[in-house]
Amino acid sequence: MSAGTYAPRPGAAPLTRMIAAQTALETRMLLRNGEQLLLTVIIPALLLVLFGSVDIVDTGSGDPVDFLTPGVLALAVMSTAFTGQAIATGFERRYGVLKRLGASPLPRWALMASKTLSVLVTEVLQVVLLTVIAFALGWSPHGDPLSVLLLLLLGTAAFSGLGLLMAGTLKAEATLAAANLVFLLLLVGGGVIVPMEKFPDAVASALGLLPIAALSDGLRDVLQHGAGVPWGDLGILAVWSVLGLGAAAKFFRWE
Repeated sequence: MSAGTYAPRPGAAPLTRMIAAQTALETRMLLRNGEQLLLTVIIPALLLVLFGSVDIVDTGSGDPVDFLTPGVLALAVMSTAFTGQAIATGFERRYGVLKRLGASPLPRWALMASKTLSVLVTEVLQVVLLTVIAFALGWSPHGDPLSVLLLLLLGTAAFSGLGLLMAGTLKAEATLAAANLVFLLLLVGGGVIVPMEKFPDAVASALGLLPIAALSDGLRDVLQHGAGVPWGDLGILAVWSVLGLGAAAKFFRWE
């Protein structure tokens, strides 16, 4: 056998194939994790069914499901891109998984890209499930789908950056506690279930600058009220995206 005629030929696979394989692996791991599945799928679906069927919270005039569905969609994005990703990545960092993957032919930026693509795949499944439930409850959406897509993409970028920042700087146990605490606090104070009008004006103004409030309010303006492009909410999400992703890229520690 002459030199250089090995079969299969040794060496790394094409970059696109490596990213696709890692994305598929990350998605399977997320969907097989019972705790993450509870956080990203079951809790948002239960909240939509419960608060959309029972008059527990005063959501103003109109059908409660029209108010609740945009907020629950925002919650689903946060649960996957922020809470779920922060916890999973934090423990991968603790167990040395990220360090070993960082030494593989897959570049580190491609590994993070795979995690982001996995988040997007999961969010598509969430949006489809929640949309089906909402239609079953009598949801009547309005507005431009492109505006909804822009809000979801920028919301994902903002929460993903914050989740990676937390996972790359805190210990895994601290990340687990902090991510779940933030999830609960923003569930109550982010305009997901409780309208922002229920809070004092000063508090509502401050909460309106949070990414979950910008995402839920933007989605609500478009889907419930049929408004145009919510530039203000998109601007808030863009700022959080730049800050979160920039800080994560600078301060993330792989071990």
